Parts: sequence; structure tokens; C-alpha cells
Amino acid sequence: MTINTEDLLNSIMESLDRVEYIKAEDIPNIDLYMDQVTTFMDSKLQASLRHPNEDKILTKTMINNYAKNDLLPPPIKKKYSKEHVLLLIFIYYYKGFLSISDIQTLLKPITEMYFQNGQDFNLESIYKEVFSMEKEQIEYLKADVMQKYQRAEQTFEGVPQEDREFLQKFSFICLLSVDVYIKKMIIEKLIDDLKK
Repeated sequence: MTINTEDLLNSIMESLDRVEYIKAEDIPNIDLYMDQVTTFMDSKLQASLRHPNEDKILTKTMINNYAKNDLLPPPIKKKYSKEHVLLLIFIYYYKGFLSISDIQTLLKPITEMYFQNGQDFNLESIYKEVFSMEKEQIEYLKADVMQKYQRAEQTFEGVPQEDREFLQKFSFICLLSVDVYIKKMIIEKLIDDLKK
């Protein structure tokens, strides 16, 4: 592939190095009104948007719909707790590849057992444990992306140069897509098992 594609790959790798998640400690320990929740989420996750100037992380309508669909416990006196924000973060990540029904199935037991349970082991504990694995996973992901890129570089060697770059990039996208597709199928199977 050409320098442009290699520059793109380097850019992808650099962006993976900058992936950040919202640390539980960064979430205010005071209850927030809806506008404060949306502002907080925008400020922390804006960099993860594909089109930061056009897309929204979270809107009032989204939050209201999540509450109506039992993804999010209702606010108390129109205020959202730190645990509400933690659930909204999970929802934000899941909604890109799971249905609302699947997210409900996944989060309902978590909410029922750990949301504002007054115990030492609570929703915040779960959040911290799950996201503590993030850095390690990023390193595995970077190695996997690099391997797929190198494999895609080996495709379409007999094709004229003017077509090869596009077809190799297409191969790279296909390799990444198969991975996402298979993992999505596995996640759905695990969620179906939770329904039982």
C-alpha cells in the first residue's frame, strides 16, 4: 500500500494510544441535572466521535428514551447520580453495536443488583474492574490491527497499481469487519444465554 495508507495506519495507531475512558474518579460525586450530564459526557467523550462537530454523545431525548426503555433508572428529583452516569457510559459504548433489547438484557441484572445498593461492591466497583483491563486490550488490538494491515498488503499483488491500493484498503476493511462481525455474534450469543 502507498505512503498515504501507511500514514493512515500510523494515525490509527496513534489514536489508539490516545483512547481514554472516563475514570470513575472524574465523575462528580454530586447529583447532576440533565444539562450537566450531557455537558459532562460531551466534554469527556467528544474525541471519540467520528464527526465531533456534527454528532452528539448524548441528548436529553436519548436520556429520556433510556429511562422509558428501562435502560436507566429514573432520576431522583430530576437529578442523576454518579451511578446514572456510569450506566450512561456503558449504554454509550454498547449502542454502537447492540440493540436496545440486548442492552436491556445486559444491564438489567447489573442495575437490579448493584445500582445504589449501599454496599462496598456496587456499580462503581464493576465499572472500575471492567475498565481496568482497557490498556491491556488496546495493546492486543494494536497488534491485531497491524497484523491485519500486513495481511491486506499481501493481497491483489497481480492487479495493476492504480487499482491495487483501493483493493488492498478494501481487504483491510474486510479483515477488520469480519473480526467485528464475529465478535458481535459472540456477544449476541452470550446475551441470548443471559436471557435464559
